[in-house]
Amino acid sequence: MKKLLIICLLLSPIFLYAKAKPKVLIFCKTAGFHHNSIAVGVPAIMKLGQENNFDVDSTTDAQKFTTANLKQYAAVIFLSTTGNVLDDTQQTAFEQYIKAGGGFVGVHAATDTEYDWPWYGKLVGAYFKSHPKQQEATLNVVDRNFIATKHLPETWKRWDEWYNYKWIADDLHVLIKIDEKSYTGGENGDNHPMAWYHSFDGGRAFYTELGHTDESYADPLYLKHLLGGIQYAIGKK
Repeated sequence: MKKLLIICLLLSPIFLYAKAKPKVLIFCKTAGFHHNSIAVGVPAIMKLGQENNFDVDSTTDAQKFTTANLKQYAAVIFLSTTGNVLDDTQQTAFEQYIKAGGGFVGVHAATDTEYDWPWYGKLVGAYFKSHPKQQEATLNVVDRNFIATKHLPETWKRWDEWYNYKWIADDLHVLIKIDEKSYTGGENGDNHPMAWYHSFDGGRAFYTELGHTDESYADPLYLKHLLGGIQYAIGKK
């Protein structure tokens, strides 16, 4: 009798659902500047999924942003999106997704996206203003207790493209700041965040400014940083 009960439980929809791997959607539509690193970022994130027990879909098709379709994803990753990438109906579907507890990951140019959609700005946490030439700078990891930063050194010297922001939300849990004295062209002063997370409108949001260069997606420190952000957005503490 006990064996029969165990078999029934194993075959039950509840058990099968509980064992299902989470799935994330990479969205990489660009309506402005197109980052070449998207081409290496997508397979790198897919590899992270294979190695860390989550499935990954990728699209540039904004028509995938429907309430029914988004329900299958634990998190949506805006990988260097630029410009206005969703229409009003698609925006509403994405808002509903986040309000229902969905996760969001913004990478690099995700802050150079949807300037006319204030809700999105609050979700991603900032809006891009400008950037100087690519160069090495010193990052200060101000919170090393979080899943996306616990492996990083307190000071991290790194070559990338460093954004200045025209607006930064005030409810962010900042993880990494950039030292503007370590490079030329910074415009946000001592409080110049580069990565953060926050709870927003029922969901979870993580953003990292890092990831402009192709080399980022072969860098173990960066990939583990990005993985931690994805895991947070999925719901892993």
